[in-house]
Amino acid sequence: MIIVRTLVFALGLLSTVVFASATYEAAIADDPVAEKRLQALSKELRCLVCQNETIADSNAELAVDLRREIRGMIRDGRSDNEILDFMVTRYGDFVLYRPPVKGITLLLWAGPILLLLIGILAMRSYLKRRAVEVAVADKPLSADEARRAEALLNEADPK
Repeated sequence: MIIVRTLVFALGLLSTVVFASATYEAAIADDPVAEKRLQALSKELRCLVCQNETIADSNAELAVDLRREIRGMIRDGRSDNEILDFMVTRYGDFVLYRPPVKGITLLLWAGPILLLLIGILAMRSYLKRRAVEVAVADKPLSADEARRAEALLNEADPK
């Protein structure tokens, strides 16, 4: 009996949270300006769980919490720059989907270019070695090498 009461209480509490959250979401959605600001800011921030999605595109629990936090700051009247500064202060430049170019984030910006250059140089080196190997392999035999090869073939194939 006590288990049933506990279960009913837990379900009631959970449904209250869900309805309260839905009411809060509906209240924010009633303000189209705030919702547009939320969407714009959400597209500028990276989901720290997914890492390859914005918090606007992610359904991760942290992304939902960050959107809720942004909604609260919008409701409190903070500007977009204040909200972004708060997120950067809290999570670092990595939270920005397009981090600024500075010493710490230089590897994020230059990394793909460096990897491409390393790949091009490695491919060039490989192709040069391969061209040398092919040139050596295609070189015709000298007269002495031809006689030795002929002798070896005749020796291996007694008729």
